[in-house]
Amino acid sequence: MAQKGMTTNRLNIVSREEWGAAAPKQKASPLNGPAQRVFIHHTALPKCTGLKECKERLVSIQRGHMTERSFDDIGYNFIVGRDGTVFEGRGWGVVGAHTKYNNGDSLGIAFMGNFNNDVPSTEALSSAKQLLQDGVSQGFISPEFALLGHRDKGQTDCPGAKLYAALPQLKGSK
Repeated sequence: MAQKGMTTNRLNIVSREEWGAAAPKQKASPLNGPAQRVFIHHTALPKCTGLKECKERLVSIQRGHMTERSFDDIGYNFIVGRDGTVFEGRGWGVVGAHTKYNNGDSLGIAFMGNFNNDVPSTEALSSAKQLLQDGVSQGFISPEFALLGHRDKGQTDCPGAKLYAALPQLKGSK
């Protein structure tokens, strides 16, 4: 997991402690090596504005994952806000609960908002791209990773049509 206020290159990651995460029911299993795939999701909730509202939304998402879905923790490894703020979910190097039957070799990154009609912000896309680059440079993500939308492996519209269309922007040269 990221350290408090962890900065990776130019990216500041808001730690679990900083956003008020509950303790997981049990420790997440480690990934067996760098993630080979990264799945992009959306929370399918209204976008949040401001750090306070986004932190409250994350606490609510985590509670829902742990109580309604019986997950051990929030399902995503990282969550990206509209303003480009990145929040630590389960963090680097651990198995998430984001894409059924596909979590053992992957990371899950969720964008806060509903992107069936809304367009992801430039700031959010830029931060997610930087997060991916940082993950590769730190050895948490394979340099040849596959970037997928949740819909590529599940019966869902996730991550929404507008975010799915933007996926090519997340991978590529700096």
